[in-house]
Amino acid sequence: MKLTVFGASGGTGQAFVRQALTAGHEVTAVVRAWSRLPLDHPALSVVVADVFDPSSLASALSGADAVVSALGPRGRKDTTRVCSTAIRSILTAMADADVRRIVAVSAQPVLRTGAGEPLWFRATVLPIVRAVFREVYVDLELMERALSASTAEWTVLRPPYLTDKPAVGYRTALEASVPGGSLSRADLAHAMLDVLNDPTTVRHALGVGRAR
Repeated sequence: MKLTVFGASGGTGQAFVRQALTAGHEVTAVVRAWSRLPLDHPALSVVVADVFDPSSLASALSGADAVVSALGPRGRKDTTRVCSTAIRSILTAMADADVRRIVAVSAQPVLRTGAGEPLWFRATVLPIVRAVFREVYVDLELMERALSASTAEWTVLRPPYLTDKPAVGYRTALEASVPGGSLSRADLAHAMLDVLNDPTTVRHALGVGRAR
C-alpha cells in the first residue's frame, strides 16, 4: 500500500513508519521540518507541510491508498487543540484527493461508556486522569467527532499510557477499553498496520492494550 503518515516524527509515528517500510509498504511521511525524521529508506518520501492547511497536503496525499494519523497533543495544558484542528484539515485534503481510508490514534480515557474497564478504575483513577489531562482529552474527543461526522472510512485506536518498551503483542476490543496499564509504541504501531486492511474496524473505535 501507499501510506501517508501524519505525526511521523513522533515516537508512535516513527515506530509505525519503520514497521510499514519493513512490511513492504511505500510511505510518505508528513513533517514540519526535514530534521525531525531521522530515517532513510528507498520506499520513504518525506514531505514538509503545514498540517493545518489542506492545500499544502495535496502532494503528500497524491496516489495514497490510506492515511495514518499518529498526531498527539503538544502537552497536557495545550489549548490549541492540535489533533482536532489537524484532522479537519486532513479530512478536507483527503476528500480533495479522493482518499477514503484513515486510521487515527486517540486515547483510552476518551471512552465514556466504561466498557471493558474495572469499576474501581472508573471510580478512582479515570476521573483523576481526565481532570489532569482535560485539554488533551477534549482535543481528542473533538477529533473523534470530526471523524464520525465525515464520510471517510475511519478507524480510531484508543491506547492507554504509551512506553518505548519492546513489543510483546497486543489485543483489541471493539468500542471498549483493554485493561493493562500501558502499551508499547511498537505494539500500537503494529495494531495500526493490522487494522488498515480490516474492514470490520471501519467507522469504529477500538481499545488496544498489551497482550495477556
